[in-house]
Amino acid sequence: MTPQVSFRQLQVFAAVARRGTVSGAAAELALSQSATSQALSDLERQLGMALFERPGRRLVLNDLGRSLLPRAEELLDGLAGFVAAAREPEGELRGTLGISASATVGTYLLPGLVGRFSEAHPHAELRLGLRNTHEVVGDVLRLEADLGLIEGECREPALVSEPWCEDRLVVVAAPGHPLASGGGLEDGDLSEAGWILREPGSGTREVFEQAMRDLGLTPRVRMALGQHEAIKQAVLAGLGLGCLSALSVAGELERGELVALDSALVLRRTFSLVWHPDRYRSLLWQAFKVFLVECRAEGTSREPLA
Repeated sequence: MTPQVSFRQLQVFAAVARRGTVSGAAAELALSQSATSQALSDLERQLGMALFERPGRRLVLNDLGRSLLPRAEELLDGLAGFVAAAREPEGELRGTLGISASATVGTYLLPGLVGRFSEAHPHAELRLGLRNTHEVVGDVLRLEADLGLIEGECREPALVSEPWCEDRLVVVAAPGHPLASGGGLEDGDLSEAGWILREPGSGTREVFEQAMRDLGLTPRVRMALGQHEAIKQAVLAGLGLGCLSALSVAGELERGELVALDSALVLRRTFSLVWHPDRYRSLLWQAFKVFLVECRAEGTSREPLA
């Protein structure tokens, strides 16, 4: 006999998959924890199979759960679209889109773009989370984000990626730093200087270290920090040299608070869009991706790909 699966059970399944806990799903759906837990238990009982692993207090999708989540989201989106079509003019976008973005993209490019998109589609909710590149890939891989934007290329074979736009890194120093008045950095300067860098797993850190390896050099890392602003403050204090996206230091360079130093380092990279091929791609997902690609073509992303 075909299991009798309810809309509420599918809602709970998808919400628990997003939140990782029954309490988080209950808060999202405005249900009691007991009702949420019961709906999930009823769903698994009717299917005759577990959908989650339960390490500690968290619920993590198992292989079956991961394979079924896109179908559940498609059904939920279809029903939401059915209701919206009865209430709203044709073509109105609704729903929620989870976006996980690496720090440079999420801080200096996406806020303005998300704002433009939200103005055009006021009933769509875009949730933006800032992570490092490694964490963004993990979010997308675990189906915790609908779309990821990362610095560099995606090397995870289970995901699909597409180049979005280009970025340039720049080596910066405080004006009073001993190397700031030399006109440029020799290889010896690069290897002997104290560096203030992003944490391991950051796309910015990866590009810098690869550029150093290409010259046969190893940086002397004095400090690793997780935020651009923290790195800028450390460099401004004269604690060492930094290597950051030109987007993130444009204001400081213009005001003369930092100076850019020339070197033989090749410091260009590509920002990429990343998504899971098995994740349901709603009309909202498709519209936002098209919007990002169109903004790239317009040059909204500052340095568009050729």
